[in-house]
Amino acid sequence: MTYKELYEYGVGRLAGADIAEARLDARLLLEYICHTDRNALLVHGERVISSLEEEFYRTVIERRAAHMPLQYITGEQEFMGLDFRVNEHTLIPRQDTEILVEEVMRYMGDGMRILDLCTGSGCILLSLLKYSNECEGIGTDISGDALEIARENAVTLGIDAVFLEGSLYEPLAGYKSARTNDALFDIVVSNPPYIESTQIKELMPEVRDFEPGIALDGGIDGLDFYRRIIEAAPAYMRKGAMIFFEIGYNQASAVSRLLEDRGFAGIQIVKDYSGNDRVALAVWSNAPG
Repeated sequence: MTYKELYEYGVGRLAGADIAEARLDARLLLEYICHTDRNALLVHGERVISSLEEEFYRTVIERRAAHMPLQYITGEQEFMGLDFRVNEHTLIPRQDTEILVEEVMRYMGDGMRILDLCTGSGCILLSLLKYSNECEGIGTDISGDALEIARENAVTLGIDAVFLEGSLYEPLAGYKSARTNDALFDIVVSNPPYIESTQIKELMPEVRDFEPGIALDGGIDGLDFYRRIIEAAPAYMRKGAMIFFEIGYNQASAVSRLLEDRGFAGIQIVKDYSGNDRVALAVWSNAPG
């Protein structure tokens, strides 16, 4: 079988399984198996494929036909121009979350301390540290399996970060920065679970059936983690420190109200490139000093 014939087989199988991007995914998986690039289909389409390559390709095509996300098959996803390892224990980094990172970067300064809650693959924290100078970063997550991936990503990217296991702020008990001898941060950032529990079953199968439920389910109204994070945040923030969240398209008013009620100021909502509310940010100005 030739390269092109195998590609057409993949397209047909994925289209038949109602995979929206059948042609794109069939090509990317073929490149993944054969270690080729996008030009191979045009330039080397008549190349005869080895039986081993064909076998492996058919295997990964079946996985994708079952709606396993492409990124879990290849084990990686590009985010903020960096390559991150991902697996079934981590959410797949998305372009929408780049809006969150870009917004934090607008307010970052050299040497700041950053706390990333629900860090998952570490893509938010590691991107912020990669594109800043002398910043210190801590990421927490309740999933030890996710943190293994985050630590691997840190090593691969050559970034020094601390990842602690536990729910939200709990791992910070007794933790102090060697640099400042305190546990206060200049930036708190989070992309927490924010899908309403009753809506999980309505998600596309790639998300519903494969991505970790604990990273999706935000409770009955989707706001459980915002409440918990916002309520406790001031104990970990310097005066003038900022908090940033990724939010759902319909959560701006509710999250803004939670921030306002807790005493945060300068509340802003930032839209994504599709015009949907995507980021909420605010300043903590009630700390002494």
